[in-house]
Amino acid sequence: MSIHEPPISRRDALRGIGALAMGTVVAPAMVSDEAISAAAAQQATRPFTNKPVTCIILGAGSSGNTYAAWSKEFPEQMRVVGVAEPIPSRQERFAGMYDIPAAHRFPSWDDALAVPKFADAILITTPDQLHHGPAMRGLELGYDILLEKPIATTWQHCSEILAQHARYPRIVAVCHVLRYTAYFRKLHEVVASGVLGEVVSIEHLEPVGYWHQGHSFVRGNWRNVATSCPMILAKSCHDLDIIRWLMDEPCLSVASYGSLKHFRKENAPPGSTPRCTDGCAIEKDCPYSALKLYMDMKNTGWPVSVITEDVSEAGRLKALREGPYGRCVYHCDNDVVDHQVLAMEFGKERTASFTMAAFTTGSRRTRVMGTMGEVMGDTRYITVENFRNRKKETIDTKLAETGISSGHGGGDYGLMQAFIKAIQHQDASLIASSLEVSMESHKIGFEAERSRLERRIVTL
Repeated sequence: MSIHEPPISRRDALRGIGALAMGTVVAPAMVSDEAISAAAAQQATRPFTNKPVTCIILGAGSSGNTYAAWSKEFPEQMRVVGVAEPIPSRQERFAGMYDIPAAHRFPSWDDALAVPKFADAILITTPDQLHHGPAMRGLELGYDILLEKPIATTWQHCSEILAQHARYPRIVAVCHVLRYTAYFRKLHEVVASGVLGEVVSIEHLEPVGYWHQGHSFVRGNWRNVATSCPMILAKSCHDLDIIRWLMDEPCLSVASYGSLKHFRKENAPPGSTPRCTDGCAIEKDCPYSALKLYMDMKNTGWPVSVITEDVSEAGRLKALREGPYGRCVYHCDNDVVDHQVLAMEFGKERTASFTMAAFTTGSRRTRVMGTMGEVMGDTRYITVENFRNRKKETIDTKLAETGISSGHGGGDYGLMQAFIKAIQHQDASLIASSLEVSMESHKIGFEAERSRLERRIVTL
């Protein structure tokens, strides 16, 4: 779309982003740019069938609500017909939104999958440590599956899901939503075009954000390896997937370093209290203050919606006084890292570095260096410098997102479009983030954590 063209509607925009689903079902090491481009071209012209795909949501939290909402925009393509959710009030509200009968409301995923199959697909948006069970059982029952990342919290469980998929081949899409954004599609297109010559090295940064670290990885659900998984998987398997996608070569070895440096009890400032609501002497100057983050009454969405269902002032204060999100960031039970770096060796003598850091603001940044040019991006602007003619071009990918209001730069809804089309046509090649493709980036993450803990280079 040129800057002079009129804005398009959200519905038209979503119908037009067929090329978001660029993928193939061959083994990860064999994925080529040509195969991806062919699949993208096919997806761009593949219509919906207008036969709605029926779905069961396993976990009616933030992700479950995000993906289910696609059916509100496109009821002729998707219908939500069941829900599994252990929190009664959340289950009741979700069931009311989608008119789900009592017989198809369940307190847990295993209850939902203990009855005969009654839908086309399940969306697994349970906590990370509960991905393995429903994936295994869902495949056995014949459901197509949308699986929130990470695939599972151990490599053993990931491998078991892959083996189960071989026994019961169904459509499985992993929620690597960045592959479905206009920005990363364009970045991949530039790299695959050959304008950079041969790719030599990639430098990628994931600035987690100081407040996001406090919310999700110090106070929140992903704070502890025992109850979730290493942060390099929980937060950055997206990024490892993008690096692997751009490289188009298998990763051969990885070395990683990092630690939990700051969010520890011994770093608590004098005058701090166990909770931000306990009269903390430094709360007003603390960048990690829960009162600053959650008591802005203008915000009723994420992350406030995570801490309580009652977003009134009284409801928020009660949650901060009694729940995990009101704790001082220096007095939590967190043990995941707050910074980590990876050095990776890929095939064809290519290298990559990746940094994940809490003490940041802003968006992801990527530099791809080739023999004939380089490209730099910040999740909106992509600047391409051609060494051959010394010309520089800057692309504003925001123009391609006009009318798309879903999260992750349109990636959430782009993923849903690809998933629904893949089920309607029973064609796994319409998925950019298939289970087979996603396994390799997960392997890099697990081995990077092993490298960090054992302080050595790990060969994949």
